[in-house]
Amino acid sequence: MISTAILVIQLVLIMSSTSPSSSFSSAVAAAAAAPANTPCNGPPTPPIVYTIAGSDSGGGAGIQADLHAIHAMGCHGCSAITCLTAQSSTGVTGVHAPPVDFLREQLDVLVGDMPPRAVKIGMLGTEELAVEVGRFLREIKSRAAADAGSEGARAPPFVVLDPVMIS
Repeated sequence: MISTAILVIQLVLIMSSTSPSSSFSSAVAAAAAAPANTPCNGPPTPPIVYTIAGSDSGGGAGIQADLHAIHAMGCHGCSAITCLTAQSSTGVTGVHAPPVDFLREQLDVLVGDMPPRAVKIGMLGTEELAVEVGRFLREIKSRAAADAGSEGARAPPFVVLDPVMIS
C-alpha cells in the first residue's frame, strides 16, 4: 500500500503542470480565478473541477465533502468515484473498489464534455486504480501540450493530491 501511495505522489508531481499547491482550496481558488469557459453566444460558465476519490456514505468526507468545497468556491464539481465505502462518523466498516474500466469510463465521459481546470485526487483504493489515474493525468497533460498555441487551447489543469492512507 505504501509503494502505491509513493507511485501516485510521484505521478502527480511529474504530471502536474503547476507548482504543487499547498491545499485543495488554493487550487480550487486558482481554478476559479482562471478565465471562465465562454460558450458561443452565452454567459461564462464556472470553472470545472474534478474530484477523483472515494464516496463517503456518512457524507463527511470524500467526494461529498469535495463537491461542497468546490461549489463553495464558485466552481462546477464533477466526480469520478474510485471506491464506495460503508461508513459513519465513527468509522469505516466496508470498502468496495469498482473495476478500473469503470473509472476509465467515468473520466473519459467527463473529459470529452467538460474538461477540468483543476483535478483533486483523494482515496484511490487499489494500485490498479492509482495507475489509471496516472494514465489519465498524463493524457490530459499531453492533450494540453498538443493543443498549445491553437485557438481555444486550454492550459493543463491544476492537480491536488490528498491521499487517504487510513480512515
